[in-house]
Amino acid sequence: MSKQFRPWNPDQSFLFPASPRDWLPENHLVYFLLDVIPQMNLQPILQPYLTEERGQPPYHPTMLVTLLLYGYASGTFSSRRLMARCETDVAYRVIVGDDIPDFRTISDFRKRHLAALEGLFVDVLKLCAKVGLVKVGRIALDGSKVKANASRHKAMSYDYMLKEERRLKQEIKDLLVQAEEADQAEDKTYGRDRRGEELPEELARRQSRLHKIREAKAALEEEAREQARAVEAERQQAGKPPSAQDPEQAKPEPKAQYNFTDPESRIMKVSNKGWDQCINAEVVVNEHQIIVAADVTDETNDKKQVQPMVEQLKQNLVAVGVTEKVKEMVADSGFYSEANVEYLEKEEIDPYIATERLKHHEQMAAPRGRCPQGLTAKQRMARKLRTKRGRERYARRKGMVEPVFGQIKHGRGFRQHLLRGHQKMRAEWRLVSLTHNLLKLWRHEQCKEQ
Repeated sequence: MSKQFRPWNPDQSFLFPASPRDWLPENHLVYFLLDVIPQMNLQPILQPYLTEERGQPPYHPTMLVTLLLYGYASGTFSSRRLMARCETDVAYRVIVGDDIPDFRTISDFRKRHLAALEGLFVDVLKLCAKVGLVKVGRIALDGSKVKANASRHKAMSYDYMLKEERRLKQEIKDLLVQAEEADQAEDKTYGRDRRGEELPEELARRQSRLHKIREAKAALEEEAREQARAVEAERQQAGKPPSAQDPEQAKPEPKAQYNFTDPESRIMKVSNKGWDQCINAEVVVNEHQIIVAADVTDETNDKKQVQPMVEQLKQNLVAVGVTEKVKEMVADSGFYSEANVEYLEKEEIDPYIATERLKHHEQMAAPRGRCPQGLTAKQRMARKLRTKRGRERYARRKGMVEPVFGQIKHGRGFRQHLLRGHQKMRAEWRLVSLTHNLLKLWRHEQCKEQ
């Protein structure tokens, strides 16, 4: 007797049109986004379309916003991959229906409305605040290197630029001499009234490369002067005398790097991979793993990020109407400096920041009893973290902020920016961060229904 199987006919037609609401489970992320996104302020995105009267009707902006946010939330970031998913994935078809946008349309929409999409970060925080997820009594700050859309092989050091400039100048000089000799030989053969030809290709290529190197060299030199001016300004604020070196004469370090593909990214040390062309992505999270502040920096370490991130957090809390004050902040040793501790204490935030390894002359004070007199700020912080309260507070960091980067980089696969330039990478990182918060909000709502 033959085995009986369930009926299967791929060519079976439906007697009635199928409803998209029947294609996916009712608690699917797509339906959640379709309900939530209209609650956001999409006016900055809709407004430009209201004044346009030319051409065919455009795709609905809300549909494209939903498509982008679902793509980022589910780990599909490329416009070409989003278009391909719209053709084959039922969840994407629920969003776009039968009118599938071209990848160029998706890409241009993201570029055109990047600033407005970045602004949705606060709108999502408002939605999280309504259900009590934006509690900031204790926060954690951390940073992680995210690869830039540029190759480290397209970077050149200032020292190498000087050598290349000299080499190219000599090669161009030699080629011009050769060209002059060739002209004289041809004048003897054909006469002096022959038609001039375009610049030889090898000469044009060298001149173009020399021009780019000179631009990069000038950019590094201006950056060095700006840094020197900033140092002088800090000395003046602190009441110190001016340094002996004129800021306008400052020169870049020989190993200072410039990337020709994306000059606003930097060579940074990454775990287990040596060095790569990156940007440093920063987040402030609360105990619900909600990202309450997000930014990027081209600084290779995190020491200068405490104050900017706390100030951004304060602005975001005002924007979403949260009046709770930050009481504690935990961070790893990359954020430790005496200035950062002093700033946090001034803001009435109790810092728990790991210190770097104590030096031989910095003895460790016993974590019990009264704090001894005469300890440095670093010794006081090290002692504080070794108390029972300090160990308990700092241990929470691992469960607050580290899973956030794991969920973004490993769970969703966001390990490299698609966009170039500091401003665009900041906007894209906030787009990634707001979709992280949307996922948290969606799972929170699912837990309430169970």
